[in-house]
Amino acid sequence: TYDNIPISLWSQVADSEAERLSVFFSRNSYVSGKYTEESAFSNLHTHLLSLPGGGKANRLFYLALPPSVYHDVTKNIKHHCMSTKGWSRVIVEKPFGRDLQSSEELSTHLSSLFTEDQIYRIDHYLGKEMVQNLMVLRFGNRIFGPIWNRDSIACVVLTFKEPFGTQGRGGYFDDFGIIRDVMQNHLLQMLSLVAMEKPASTSSDDVRDEKVKVLKCIAPITMSDVVLGQYVGDPEGEGDAKLGYLDDPTVPKGSTQATFTTAVLYVHNERWDGVPFILRCGKALNERKAEVRLQFTDVPGDIFGAQCRRNELVVRVQPNEAVYAKMMSKKPGVYFHPEETELDLTYKSRYKDVNLPDAYERLILDVFCGSQMHFVRSDELREAWRIFTPLLHQIESEKPPPIPYIYGSRGPTEADELSKRVGFHYEGTYKWVNPHKL
Repeated sequence: TYDNIPISLWSQVADSEAERLSVFFSRNSYVSGKYTEESAFSNLHTHLLSLPGGGKANRLFYLALPPSVYHDVTKNIKHHCMSTKGWSRVIVEKPFGRDLQSSEELSTHLSSLFTEDQIYRIDHYLGKEMVQNLMVLRFGNRIFGPIWNRDSIACVVLTFKEPFGTQGRGGYFDDFGIIRDVMQNHLLQMLSLVAMEKPASTSSDDVRDEKVKVLKCIAPITMSDVVLGQYVGDPEGEGDAKLGYLDDPTVPKGSTQATFTTAVLYVHNERWDGVPFILRCGKALNERKAEVRLQFTDVPGDIFGAQCRRNELVVRVQPNEAVYAKMMSKKPGVYFHPEETELDLTYKSRYKDVNLPDAYERLILDVFCGSQMHFVRSDELREAWRIFTPLLHQIESEKPPPIPYIYGSRGPTEADELSKRVGFHYEGTYKWVNPHKL
């Protein structure tokens, strides 16, 4: 119930913040009603007007709701709940439809009620520190500009890994799958920031214009460039690790829904032609990690007897935000041997006293300020669904059996083979040493 919400939060709040949380909740109120009833929204409007300054206040509506009720709720907001003198804005949570057609229907409905500058399609990954840092890394540093292209980069790998399974929410997951849940939104958003051209400015529309341009250069994915997997229990594991996806009681019996996907995309433009963008995401894997990895081409004219490994620039989004470059250096000592090492910017070490805000904190603040740079525009969404819809429809109609992989593993070996086939080199020789524990 509403009364229980403050109680559930107290344990997560430091003593120094308790008073501020108490003041915050004192300004909260709760109005109940049905999504479909106009009278419920009229009551909400009346309540908002009764609050101090309510007649002039701005209004922000956050739709953390099932997509099935978006039409009724947004229509009732528009007709009964808009601010009379301030601005009104609507935050829409993913999924933004299931495919291109349903997404277009939702966009058409929303645009019939609100202007584009009132609609904020939220993807919380665009609020993460290192995702926002991609633009500064690329366009604020001279050293990266000349090498950020097909002449120097062999491939780009975008990864999202979770070490846990569906754990009781398999019913919801089975309806959407890993491609809709992660790849079509989070990973594709990171890809567009890595691959886009330099915008004219940091204004919202200039940035999103460039993201749309690069998405238009990507052809729809084909099944031959995809590996689908589904986790099975580890007989030697403990707890949930013993359970496979099909052991989740909320998952339909015999489901062929993928819990792991690797897909290869190509950006057909002058900068990236021929460079594979490898998108990897999955559940019940060996670690929690989200990162962008740019692997550079081999050094031409090798003079070190094939001892050198490819350079890589890695932007780790989570956990433990970091940017590091893998490079070769002479191994210390009397011998003249190259060794893999790194230039490391780990945020916890470099910015010890900086508290990074949660992604949702940043994004909701952006909405208050009217900045849409980190939100998904309708044409951007259209291009994202165009890339994935044919693949999703083919999977749903043909129901190809996913490759089983053990809970806690790296995923199907076929995914590594696909990455290797398109040009990614995984050596497994790099060993990171934490310099702050020496």
